[in-house]
Amino acid sequence: MKRVRAFLLGLVSAVAVAACGGGVPSTTGQSATGGPSVQKWRAEHPAARACPDSPERAQCGVLIIKKGVQPDGVGWGPADLEAAYNLPSSSQGSGQIVAIVDAYDNPNVAADLGAYRSHFGLPAANFTKYNQDGQQSNYPTGDPGWGLEIDLDVEMVSASCPNCTIYLIESNSNSNQNFDAAEKEAVKLGAHIVSNSFYCYGCALDPSDFDTRGVTYLASSGDGGYAAANPADFTDVVAVGGTLLAKRGSKYREAVWPDTGGGCATGIAKPSWQQDPECTSRTTNDVAAVAWGVAEYDTYGSGYGGWLTTGGTSVSSPLVAGIYGLAGNASSQHGGKSFWTLTQQELKSDLHAISDGTDGDCGGSYLCTAGTGQYKTYSGPAGWGTPNGIGAF
Repeated sequence: MKRVRAFLLGLVSAVAVAACGGGVPSTTGQSATGGPSVQKWRAEHPAARACPDSPERAQCGVLIIKKGVQPDGVGWGPADLEAAYNLPSSSQGSGQIVAIVDAYDNPNVAADLGAYRSHFGLPAANFTKYNQDGQQSNYPTGDPGWGLEIDLDVEMVSASCPNCTIYLIESNSNSNQNFDAAEKEAVKLGAHIVSNSFYCYGCALDPSDFDTRGVTYLASSGDGGYAAANPADFTDVVAVGGTLLAKRGSKYREAVWPDTGGGCATGIAKPSWQQDPECTSRTTNDVAAVAWGVAEYDTYGSGYGGWLTTGGTSVSSPLVAGIYGLAGNASSQHGGKSFWTLTQQELKSDLHAISDGTDGDCGGSYLCTAGTGQYKTYSGPAGWGTPNGIGAF
């Protein structure tokens, strides 16, 4: 742990600058019970949840680190994210449809997305908003918290894949039934990739709505520390964990974000392509990306004031969804299987291994701690690592 703490102390100043003083939570003190635990972002007050706790329904995961921020210092923007992950963002992704599924309505989403992309010099978005029945009208009731989630999701896809076509499907509410309908509608509309920045510890979504062949599904792993949640723990869904990102000079470094979800799922059969020894069911996560200190623009939420610094694995899932769009191989993927079947050479060349940090107390196992045991390149919180180009996708 001394090595982890020393590394994270080095991260604090760099990320605090990028996130306008939002701060970085430490890696100690997490519970292995996941959702019911007291998260570091909550206990140490560096962030606030945009949506209220919803134990019996799917939870929006965006965290507000700081609001009313000047845009030049708001947090990680597209240029840094492209550089950190070696992405061909300006040249790839055309024709790929990335669908975002969220609950309720953000009536300002198109204008907010335009403002975000204009500020960062991205081309105008190819963006369409639908309700859960596939209509470009009759949108659900608006909700400021979910509206902030919506803006974050479409902006993170834009950051990694500005040339991708973005569909937003707004479900009538965050109930299982409405989310299931929205997932099906995304496929009907022709999505190649479907990203879900919501998670649920206490409810049961239907896995059959997340397994259409030829479509890549992704889901945020949550912000409750060591635990698996729906829908990220489904076999056919890419479970995306979160990291802390820092920059010194032109070099980027990462460690586990200590509140990322991930670990050994309960009641989910272990896929044949997973051979790790300490979990007899589905092991999450598969891959990871930054989950703290990113720039977001939102004018719908009460008091958000335009530019914010935000966090959570709600950042990670849509960002990685855009990377699938850059690769253009979504139709041939099968959940997280591709990461688990990479050769050692491919892992070394196509992913940044995360070797520092933990998301809980699981006896020092790789299931919650990076850089341990025989799985030095795999850990529950960070999966097989973070993107280094698009080769792993």
